[in-house]
Amino acid sequence: MLQKRLFAVILILAAIGVGYFADIRLSAKPAFPYVAVTVNHANYKLGLDLNGGTHLVYQANTSKLTGADVGGAMTALRDVIERRVNIFGVSEPIVQIEKGGVVGGGDDRLIVELPGVTNVEDAIKTIGQVPTLEFKTERLAGAEKDAILKAFDDYQKTKDSSKPIISNLLAEDPYYISSPLTGRYLEHATVEFDPTTGEPHVSITFNSVGAKLFGDLTKNNVNKTIAVYLDGAIISAPVVREEIKDGKAVISGGFKVADAQALARNLNYGALPVDIKLLSTQTIGASLGEDALNAGIKSGLIAFAVIALFLILWYRLPGLVAVLALSVYVVLNLLIFKFLVTLTAAGIAGFILSIGMAVDANILIFERMKEELARGRALPDAVREGFARAWTSIRDSNLSSIITSVILYWFASNSLIKGFALVFFIGVVTSMFTAIVISRTFLQAIGAKGDSKFAKFLFRSGFLNPKP
Repeated sequence: MLQKRLFAVILILAAIGVGYFADIRLSAKPAFPYVAVTVNHANYKLGLDLNGGTHLVYQANTSKLTGADVGGAMTALRDVIERRVNIFGVSEPIVQIEKGGVVGGGDDRLIVELPGVTNVEDAIKTIGQVPTLEFKTERLAGAEKDAILKAFDDYQKTKDSSKPIISNLLAEDPYYISSPLTGRYLEHATVEFDPTTGEPHVSITFNSVGAKLFGDLTKNNVNKTIAVYLDGAIISAPVVREEIKDGKAVISGGFKVADAQALARNLNYGALPVDIKLLSTQTIGASLGEDALNAGIKSGLIAFAVIALFLILWYRLPGLVAVLALSVYVVLNLLIFKFLVTLTAAGIAGFILSIGMAVDANILIFERMKEELARGRALPDAVREGFARAWTSIRDSNLSSIITSVILYWFASNSLIKGFALVFFIGVVTSMFTAIVISRTFLQAIGAKGDSKFAKFLFRSGFLNPKP
């Protein structure tokens, strides 16, 4: 018994230590309830809805892609932007694809939300000037090429007049046509130096899909030029001498060393598969997020207080033990949130929901204990059998919740839903631990025994105190 009580004391001291590191503080108040519980959330990572930040909307130019390729290009674009903002240390950014409706003209858009970044200029700089890399092949001579050249010639001759001749063909390149090979297939880029001239150039390596496209491109254009376009400007047009199967190419444009290093760095951050244009910006103030955060904390504290009051009034001594276990559950979760989770309003909702799961496990145990007492078992036996009989129900219930949260996280399309699923998953797992381990340890440490009326009163439930 002494060993169990010592272990219970160690658990309580450990919980106090965990609460301290989770930035939970108690302070005296002159009025009821005379004690204030505060959580210093300055050290927690908060999402855009709680911490404020910047909301950016980009329009993607997918006009040159066929319907089947648009989805893949937008997914690649989202991954590139997400990787880039993560490099700059923005916590839990939200980057998602949006298809404009009828009012929006059916545009392909990218939504970027950056928590903690309230300066729009800084946010746009965070996205940065990501290079657009394209590989184009020679346009064959013919009527189409002649028409494009004529359109350029007409425009040059009339551009200074009052009625310049502007044709849609001016958007076309008269010498090169686009190919399926773009920067989206880039694996990595490095700076190298020409062994003869000493000039720097950027060596790039494609992934398996890009290597196949590049191989086909070089195979079909032997003794012709393939132009390399960076951000819409041609930077080199080497002549293909033979098919290149290893998926490696060189970008040489008379670079200075610093320029080549910057290009390689930006390509490694992610070359955009399509052009993007900033449509709108919105700054979400920290004050709005502060209100939402305070409302979330307040609702959590009220929920905990109401549940604790119910448990103590209805289940008496086991209820008090459950409240202690629930307190351990809260501090454990807050410590995990502090270091591993970016909290959003949806995440707080998931946490409050998981408190209900934690209470449910304790109620199952206490009801089984009551049934054992009703069968005439002694108090220690009723406690032991109560935990044993409740375990299968707790296991199955929590396992189904864990499976649900994993599926929700796996198929979630944005970070808000993922955050809810992650917090709910953490809450369910820790609730199993606190209900089975902490509650059992505390009840065993009490060492309840005997058949006195007072002992049985403490372990029965309800207001009427029915006889077994």
